[in-house]
Amino acid sequence: MPPKLTAAEIEANDAARLNELGYKQELKRELGSFGNYGLALSVVCISSGLTSLFSYGLKTGGPVVMVWGWVVVACFTLCVALAMAEISSAYPTSGGLYWWAARLSSKKYAPATSWMTGWFNLIGQFAVTAGIMYGIALMIAATISIGTDGAWVPTVGATVGIHIALCVTEGIANSLGSRVMTTLNNFSTWWQVIAPAVIMITIVAKAPTHQAPKFVFTEFNNDSGWTNTAYVTVVGLLQAQFTLTGYDSSAHMSEETKNAEIAGPVGMTMAVIVSSLMGFLFIIAFLFCIQDFPNTVNTATGFPIMQIMVDCVGKVGAIVMMVMLIIACWQCGFASVAANSRMIYAFSRDGAMPGSRYWHKIDTKRQAPINAVWLSVFIAAILGLPALGNSTAFSAITSVATIGLYISYAVPIFAKIVNKKQFVRGPLHLGRFSDVIGAIAVLWICIITILFVLPPVYPIDAVSMNYSCLLVGLVLFGAGGSWVFSARHWFTGPIINLGNKEEGEVNLENDKKMFKTSDDLEEGADSKEGVKVSE
Repeated sequence: MPPKLTAAEIEANDAARLNELGYKQELKRELGSFGNYGLALSVVCISSGLTSLFSYGLKTGGPVVMVWGWVVVACFTLCVALAMAEISSAYPTSGGLYWWAARLSSKKYAPATSWMTGWFNLIGQFAVTAGIMYGIALMIAATISIGTDGAWVPTVGATVGIHIALCVTEGIANSLGSRVMTTLNNFSTWWQVIAPAVIMITIVAKAPTHQAPKFVFTEFNNDSGWTNTAYVTVVGLLQAQFTLTGYDSSAHMSEETKNAEIAGPVGMTMAVIVSSLMGFLFIIAFLFCIQDFPNTVNTATGFPIMQIMVDCVGKVGAIVMMVMLIIACWQCGFASVAANSRMIYAFSRDGAMPGSRYWHKIDTKRQAPINAVWLSVFIAAILGLPALGNSTAFSAITSVATIGLYISYAVPIFAKIVNKKQFVRGPLHLGRFSDVIGAIAVLWICIITILFVLPPVYPIDAVSMNYSCLLVGLVLFGAGGSWVFSARHWFTGPIINLGNKEEGEVNLENDKKMFKTSDDLEEGADSKEGVKVSE
């Protein structure tokens, strides 16, 4: 058995490994294995996804799709997480997906795949953060409304205002530094499990009556307007798949995680497993406690979960439970901004974003990418504005978040399968099952990408249209167009930013064949802001 390393030795090993990947250590490693897992668990946050989309689930397939669809989605999502975790163990950098795509693609296509993967991942993260914030805003508005017995009826403008205010609070909290982040994250890790567990136990114990198992496990309901049962079933999977999204945050926090080669992939995988189990129990508990199905589906609050709470424990108890869920969701938003800002930091460090020189700056006192934090919350706030003109904006945001992130998940997994000789295993790997699990993951992502651009309701008009297809097309057009007309002339993929050789011995022989170094890019840095290396 190998000797146990001291904290100093682990820190030195982490910095040396990051050096081998071409980067100097700039962020402070405050997160341990539990912290990394907790942050991913917080981003996934069943309290956020299931509460916001419970109505969608009841109307689009009903209990049978919610329960068994969750099981199906959870199994395939675990395959995606395992495939990503294996790559994360080999390449623990904050860049995550786009860095992996560059490293695992052929030299000819590495810059292009890195560019496209990075932008899909970034846009997906922006959409996830916005979706979380807007979902919390809806929850807060509904809670206030029920607390005033309907005297205050939330308008769309008020909801958007709450959304923007939440973005500001998340920005402030993420600007307080790495120690505050660690403290809030540790609290959130426990809260994400305790709060739903307490709520589930309470409503099951207090419910006047319970639904029969046949209703929970076999009842199909269709209020979507579509008549094809199979179609309704597959589009009903959005609730589960949107909830089980964002676990790549473990990878984006790698440069702030101790023993990242192991802690990162373990955190990613455990977050999916725990969230899957908790989500399954959450769905079943609330379905068993439905008192009046039509009244629950068509509740004036807009949140069937809140209606179930009111029916089981009364108005005051429901408000307390909603506050518990809102706290969990706020922590979800906090973790999402943290991961999103680290992606911005890494992507701009490699010169891929407009104004890169500003977004990769680290506040030395607070040891956090403060500029990146505020860019993240600003974009999230802006993405809430379309709700002022279209009631389906939230659904479109959730679809784009799911599609954007999962496309970025698929690229490095597929590249690893195709160019397996370029992949050097990390401490944790899938062995002989690597290609099989990777292939399943890529196939599943292809399926859900198609499913989530389909219109969920009928008839289709300007209000009910699923605009995610248009939005994903705009991302593809924007990222692809900018590559063809500009970025292909100067973006070379990840940039080595080690600076002084005194920082440590570096073995970059493999990566130098693919990635540019600071010296290689000295002239480009003077002529293009987009390739300026970290200072």
